Amino acid sequence: MASAGKKRRVLIIVENLPSPFDRRVWQEATTLQEAGYEVSIICPTGKGYEKKHEVIDNVHIYRHNLPFEAEGARGYLIEYSVALFWEFVLAWRVFLTRGFDAIHACNPPDNIFLVGGFFKLLGKKFLFDHHDINPELYDAKFGRRDFFYRVMLAWERWTFRLADVSIATNESYKRIAIERGKMPEDRVFVVRSGPKLDRLRIIPPVEALKKGRQYLVGYVGVMGRQEGIDYLLRAARHIVYNLGRKDVHFGLVGGGTSLEEMKVYAEELDLQDYVTFTGRVPDQEMLEMLNTADVCVNPDVANEMNDKSTMNKIMEYMALGKPVVQFDLTEGRYSAQEASLYANNNDAEDMARKIVSLLDDKEARVRMGEFGRKRVEETLAWDHEIPKLLEAYNLLFSK
Repeated sequence: MASAGKKRRVLIIVENLPSPFDRRVWQEATTLQEAGYEVSIICPTGKGYEKKHEVIDNVHIYRHNLPFEAEGARGYLIEYSVALFWEFVLAWRVFLTRGFDAIHACNPPDNIFLVGGFFKLLGKKFLFDHHDINPELYDAKFGRRDFFYRVMLAWERWTFRLADVSIATNESYKRIAIERGKMPEDRVFVVRSGPKLDRLRIIPPVEALKKGRQYLVGYVGVMGRQEGIDYLLRAARHIVYNLGRKDVHFGLVGGGTSLEEMKVYAEELDLQDYVTFTGRVPDQEMLEMLNTADVCVNPDVANEMNDKSTMNKIMEYMALGKPVVQFDLTEGRYSAQEASLYANNNDAEDMARKIVSLLDDKEARVRMGEFGRKRVEETLAWDHEIPKLLEAYNLLFSK
């Protein structure tokens, strides 16, 4: 809790998504605001979030343009350089107007330590919010451990070295902070990206989304290379053509660098009549799709990055009482437990079989959905993470 006298002021910097669209960042920001902190956010603009400055729920949001949504090593270098420039400019703007006592840096990328390190020279605290393991993310995207991979490792090392406190999204990330980042264990806190149940509302299904078919398989998330949308589409083709299930439709919600490529791939697989790509949509449309779905899928590719990462979509499915099918990854299994069936890793046909087995077993769907909802309510919801976030901040300002 912030002191009763002068309020502590926090500047959150996030590069890859606008606020309040980035749910984890927004939950952290509003939690801190409600706990008595003054909160500012620097983030990029995005569709529906074009204002360069606005105040929402007493949180001041400062947004900057990015040249494009990067793809490829050179594209990321340009994006990260432009973002870093604007983060410095806007940090100075906040410093000279609202002020801040600590910078809360959310990766990716890991180069925000340059902003945090500079302001540490002026006596400000630096907290690192470890969203992604960027060396593994680079390897997952490009399949190589070259010069840029070593840059990712160096940035990560310097970030942990400068951080006064670090928060991790799960135990796997905490181990990386301690073992690879050399952070003292007592300064690393696990704060999971738990869903807020007042946002993930259970509403009546919208039957029109099934396009006249009996079943709907739902997905929500980023359309990127490591998200495994190609595996999901191959599973869909196996279901429709090899297993002869013309009674199944697929609803895919989300945007990203691979969206158009995946639309073309769906046509190549002759799935255009069986798959709906919505792109990025408002929460209401996302909720309609997921509440209508009979089964939800997480096709994230089985690799080192995804094995150690907690995927928000799994907990969102569970919060809505939906059974899940995914590949057998460490953190995915920790989140879902009995709410999911686990396909053989990177095996689209086995994923297809697991999906169909659930579609044909309503009792299992209900049982798994109830387990998942209860697990979110009792263990994984954001309310359970709030004390951990505030404990990390108490330590941050204890010295």
